[in-house]
Amino acid sequence: MENCVTATNLFSALKDRIDAREARVGVIGLGYVGLPLTLLYTEAKLRVTGFDIDQRKVATLTSGGSYIYRIPSTEIQHARTQGFSATADFSDLTKMDAIIICVPTPLDEYREPDLSFITNTAKAIAPHLRAGQLVVLESTTYPGTTEEVLVPILEAGNASGLKAARENVGTQGHHFFVAFSPEREDPGNDTVARRDIPKVVGGLSSEASELASALYGKIFNRTVPVSSPAVAEMTKLLENIYRCVNIAMVNELKLLCLRMGLDIWEVIEAASTKPFGFQPFYPGPGLGGHCIPVDPYYLSWKAKEWDFQTRFIELAGDINSGMPYHVVSSVSKALNKQGKALKGAKVLVLGVAYKKDIDDLRESPALTIIELLQKDGAAVSYNDPYFPFIGKGRRYELQMKSAPLDDVAKYDCVLIVTDHSDYDYLSIAEQACLVVDTRNAMKGIPGDNIVRC
Repeated sequence: MENCVTATNLFSALKDRIDAREARVGVIGLGYVGLPLTLLYTEAKLRVTGFDIDQRKVATLTSGGSYIYRIPSTEIQHARTQGFSATADFSDLTKMDAIIICVPTPLDEYREPDLSFITNTAKAIAPHLRAGQLVVLESTTYPGTTEEVLVPILEAGNASGLKAARENVGTQGHHFFVAFSPEREDPGNDTVARRDIPKVVGGLSSEASELASALYGKIFNRTVPVSSPAVAEMTKLLENIYRCVNIAMVNELKLLCLRMGLDIWEVIEAASTKPFGFQPFYPGPGLGGHCIPVDPYYLSWKAKEWDFQTRFIELAGDINSGMPYHVVSSVSKALNKQGKALKGAKVLVLGVAYKKDIDDLRESPALTIIELLQKDGAAVSYNDPYFPFIGKGRRYELQMKSAPLDDVAKYDCVLIVTDHSDYDYLSIAEQACLVVDTRNAMKGIPGDNIVRC
């Protein structure tokens, strides 16, 4: 036959390599999602190469070190003995059987999707694509990104004229496979093993779905195939918008309860005793992490293309984004009651990670709170056992060192933003002149100097 390499041959060859654990896996983006994923594949005895444009990450991993707190260096060193390597040389992608993209998808200054990491990564992959490879996007994004953004760049950028395999579209073997499978990382969650988190997979073709399911089936106990990449993309948004909306509801109820003199935490605890129809969500100083503060805006932006306004989602976003302002107002009022002004006051922020016991600053409300306090003239310090220094980020430049906790009495206010387990809250309450608590960390600790915010 003239075209001996058919679509079926390419599919079968890759499926066989995956089933035999002979497939080489490339993971692009070695951050909070990509690095844990590489370790899962390494544990499953697949040969993994990590790709990242950050030379410091590559150098750290190559030397057997780790830059993520919850991943000890010993795990990296063990992975290296199993064949794991890291590189910034994207030409090695042509050696991979499967390429998994785990790059950031933030918002720009106008709170619209910033897909530059995806587009730049796709442009870096395209020249090195070969027939029969599987490309999977994991980055959270709006429905349609895989088909409308990723695939066209991959098809236009490769020199061999390769096309993404689609259902019932013949390519005579000159194709690659594409799927979307949303990440479901939950930093700091030790109650659910990563392997037990079901993996949703949506392929551009049924063969792509089957290949991606087989690949993820080597490290997850269950895969959940859906009909298309767009369905998988929307699934991830639904999961995070569900949390965003419910957190906004309890944040709004917290504001009402404060006026009414009620303890929202006690209310939630009582409601949680209902064995059906209720799931507890908890208020806080604002939303953090990559997904929940960002994803609703991705869908709101995409909805406009369909002349549809996501009013409920946008309202939730407004409520949550307003919480840091509520916190700063509460600090100012608490100081006023002690005869002090916010301007010139010494404020110690406890915790800057976006949630307890993790080393993740992404979209942390603490960063906004610090900037707002500084704008109002406060002398702000912070303490966080996971961050000895805060430098420059996408939207902030603080250049601050973590302050010691040897003398909290010297501060006019101690503001609890992240309730790390490391802190001795009873000791802090006994020493501090004023404590403003946004996380219910002082639960059960009496004191006239404690303000629950």
